[in-house]
Amino acid sequence: MSAILSIHAGTGGTDAQDWAYMLLRMYIRWAEKKGYKTRLVDSLPGEEAGIKSAVVLIEGPWAYGYLKGEKGVHRLIRISPFDANARRHTSFASVTVIPEIEEDIEVEIKPEDLKIETMRASGHGGQHVNKTESAVRITHIPTGIVVTCQNERSQYLNKMTALKILKSRLYQLEKQKLEKKKESLIGEKKEITWGNQIRTYTLHPYKVVKDHRTQYENYKVDEVLDGEIDDFIREYLLWEAGQKNKKESQDAEVQSTVNA
Repeated sequence: MSAILSIHAGTGGTDAQDWAYMLLRMYIRWAEKKGYKTRLVDSLPGEEAGIKSAVVLIEGPWAYGYLKGEKGVHRLIRISPFDANARRHTSFASVTVIPEIEEDIEVEIKPEDLKIETMRASGHGGQHVNKTESAVRITHIPTGIVVTCQNERSQYLNKMTALKILKSRLYQLEKQKLEKKKESLIGEKKEITWGNQIRTYTLHPYKVVKDHRTQYENYKVDEVLDGEIDDFIREYLLWEAGQKNKKESQDAEVQSTVNA
């Protein structure tokens, strides 16, 4: 199943926006090495550098299964290239991953429930950027879900891509209601700041990337930031399976006690 991956800069100003861009590059490089197709469907550039947010489609078999463990807050520690005094800064960005639903799954979207707006695309791009209203923002009125797409070549393509993402988000919302798990769509909601990180990327005074769930560490930081994250993905999937087995064992033990 393909994945819809969103990145948002958090605490840290320009450094956080640069960090968000570094994460976007890392996931795109990972996808390219896997042979997956990537499409950047929306991005909001930072004032000085990097991005405030971005949404990328990663299309290919098992993309969501591999990336689902990447959702959460990612922390970067480094000497800031934006600090004239070369001080160490800590920056944060959040990652959200949801599956792109299959075409044969029906989600009803009524035209009267949609508010469709067009606007000029923002940021860097081709000759038509900021000149024509090719960007599209769709608001699903009953749920308040808003999807923006501006990186396709035409207003029509932006609209079709935005509808596709909206359909996936509505499906996830329905699944969320059925399973009675309020956080199943985007995971547990946490502030994009200190203390909530799932992984820390340290570039100074030493180099290491550590996942705080699995405790796995990798000292080849440059390679990790260039998309070599398979080891983190594998360790998370093993950890997740272990957590699931542990919970099932605990539930079985409780049930056995109740039946005794």
